[in-house]
Amino acid sequence: MSKYTKCLFLLSVFAFLFSGKVTAQLQKGQLIDGIAAVIGDEIVLESDIEDQANYAKQQGANVGDKCDFMESILNNKLLIYEAKKDTLIENRTAAIKEMAGNKYNQILGQFPDEKAMLAAYKFRTSYEMKTAIEKIDADNYYGQAKYGRITEKADVTPNEVTDFYNQFKYQLPNVKDEVALSKISMYPKLSASHRKEIVDKLNKIKQDIKNGDSFENLARIYSEDEGSAAVGGLYKNINMGQMVKPFEAAALNLQENEISDPVESEYGYHLIQLIKRNGKKYDARHILIKNTPNAEEIASTKKELDSIRTLIMDKKISFKDAAYKYSDDKSNKYSAGIMTNNQDGSDKLEKLGLDPTLSYQIAGLKKNDITEPFQQEDQQKRKIISIVQVNDIIDAHQLELANDYERIKDMALNKKKNEIVEKWVNSKIPSIFISIDNKYKDCKFHSNWLKNSAVTTK
Repeated sequence: MSKYTKCLFLLSVFAFLFSGKVTAQLQKGQLIDGIAAVIGDEIVLESDIEDQANYAKQQGANVGDKCDFMESILNNKLLIYEAKKDTLIENRTAAIKEMAGNKYNQILGQFPDEKAMLAAYKFRTSYEMKTAIEKIDADNYYGQAKYGRITEKADVTPNEVTDFYNQFKYQLPNVKDEVALSKISMYPKLSASHRKEIVDKLNKIKQDIKNGDSFENLARIYSEDEGSAAVGGLYKNINMGQMVKPFEAAALNLQENEISDPVESEYGYHLIQLIKRNGKKYDARHILIKNTPNAEEIASTKKELDSIRTLIMDKKISFKDAAYKYSDDKSNKYSAGIMTNNQDGSDKLEKLGLDPTLSYQIAGLKKNDITEPFQQEDQQKRKIISIVQVNDIIDAHQLELANDYERIKDMALNKKKNEIVEKWVNSKIPSIFISIDNKYKDCKFHSNWLKNSAVTTK
């Protein structure tokens, strides 16, 4: 692994350490093991290092010793330790605790019951698991915040980008086949009779509750909200503004233990019970019946979107204007319908990373071609109908300064940020308590971790 390739890879590991995805860090069947190091009052577990090594293998890296991963985690723990003392970094303990509870409920929705979930993740109690999620989220927040504070003034000039390219051009990664796409998406609208069917079902459930059935039990049976059905539809410590407006307006208009009439939101129809209200927070249960369209409603939306496609192809409206006027996708309707890369925010999408349905639809299309209307699912698994325009097709190639300037600039900037953080780490190490297990005494760290460490043995 070349020096630059290693640098890029460690940056990707560093990004993984700051990942907000709990399921990427809270592994099923994972048991907490021994302590590998202590930085201030932050602990590095052996399992932390093992996780990073496994992640490296998934990325195709040749994993030898684990010293590089250990140093990345040491750097991260130092950032977290210093961030908690930094008065310019907001203390978000309460918000993080609340988010941890919500994530706990989301994970719980993937299991038949709480006991099965705790067994899968090797936790004895819900408190232990919530605390673990909270710790991951807190580390992510404080690490990112401190990293941002240290590197906020970092920038690169065009000359620095050129110098970076000339130095590393033979080591830069190849760009895989990519496309640039724009999309118009529409959610199928439910017919009046279909909406009435859902409302009638919820009214029947409400009547059953009035007749003595438990809201909690019926939520477990009927609710289609995967995040709360398993816990009887319960959401606790909801902040005002957290839920969609129709839900919150209905919930806050109730007396404690009162049940609403069916309420429509973008997710479907809700039956809501206010459990408790305390200032700007409240607890509520709900039963959700999703607004899942039937075949006829899907066909109607496809027909409508096909008419829009015809208008675009006949040049009676631009794709950009059609996206603004008709698309239900708020993430890109105001930006000409352009689909962006979640990793770097660019409009270049790697073909191999596309959703399989989308990949199939654009196969064989040329630049400026538009797909027929097709069905997808959004992030909430709601059915949505889309048309996609191919704006550009980029064949696999070696990175070039002329065509890939922004990407190379980002790489040069990341390298500079990495160097700034490394310099900062070296300035902090002498004044921090560091204890590293003896098994890492032969590691060739970039920073003086061992020189300033009280090396320990088990």
